[in-house]
Amino acid sequence: MFAKKIISWYLTNKRDLPWRNTDNPYYIWLSEIILQQTRVQQGLPYYEKFVENFSTVEALAAADEGEILRYWQGLGYYSRGRNLHKTAKLISENYGGRFPDNFKELQKLKGVGKYTAAAVASFAFNERVPAIDGNALRVITRFLEIFEPIDHPTVQKKVFDLSLELMHGVNPALYNQAVMELGATICTPKRTQCDSCPVRLECKSYANKTVDKIPFKAKKTKIRHRFLQYFVFESAGEVWLKKRGESDIWANMFDFYLVEGENLAFTENLENCVREFGIEVVNITPYPTVNHILTHQKQQIAFIKVTCIGKPKLPGGEWYKLDKIEDLPKPKIIVDFLEILKND
Repeated sequence: MFAKKIISWYLTNKRDLPWRNTDNPYYIWLSEIILQQTRVQQGLPYYEKFVENFSTVEALAAADEGEILRYWQGLGYYSRGRNLHKTAKLISENYGGRFPDNFKELQKLKGVGKYTAAAVASFAFNERVPAIDGNALRVITRFLEIFEPIDHPTVQKKVFDLSLELMHGVNPALYNQAVMELGATICTPKRTQCDSCPVRLECKSYANKTVDKIPFKAKKTKIRHRFLQYFVFESAGEVWLKKRGESDIWANMFDFYLVEGENLAFTENLENCVREFGIEVVNITPYPTVNHILTHQKQQIAFIKVTCIGKPKLPGGEWYKLDKIEDLPKPKIIVDFLEILKND
């Protein structure tokens, strides 16, 4: 009854999204990776841009990683973009450009977890396997009133197994899409629209008025606080940037000269830099500190433009003309500051 009711609701109320109008596993996989930790409204133009520029998995595999990251720019969680490229190369080289057609094999791909594998397996190949994303997890735990922490592996397995029972006898792709759509538009984390829910009369949380208490986690995510100070060295219309390493956020993307620490008194830090690299400074322009929030980090970021004579050699980077910087993959915080710099 649950499955048939939500599918009927979905067919009448679903949003018209391009990845729902195809059974091409490449397009489905692409959409699922883009939509991880990303709202549909934000992810849609990125999906369209990738489909336009990389129409096949082979085309994506043949691209340079820097090009992939540039198209990903502004979407955040950049490891997704790097894994996207690695997986495309793996499929192109090891699978002859064809996606594995089952849930078990799909999980062997880089960056493809249980949920994404289930989504591709059910949407593209109609395999009977529940796709449990955050929306589906919320719908199922509320519907069955599962008063247990969802970050516990045994609870996640329990939800998966119960979902497998609930989807018995219906189209797997339609069922999974319906559950996720219900969670995205009706059974939301806050301001839940229970009066519009097609299964509210059978929902145990609705009956017992516990909707706002489910789901919940046992552990609170620890937030790391970081203090970043960027010196934006500028000379004769060129700006110095470096490519970041792979062991931190924004891996393999470009940013400015960075000093990190709780002491953001830029005068002392800049004096040390000037002395170490023999920089002749013409002008210094500090900008207001920016508060930047990532999933597990809160950052305070200061930008200080330093106009200097000549182009001093700083470690690990190069000088770029502003029009060349456009082609480099950069985190959004750097993109935003470059726009300010252009308009100064």
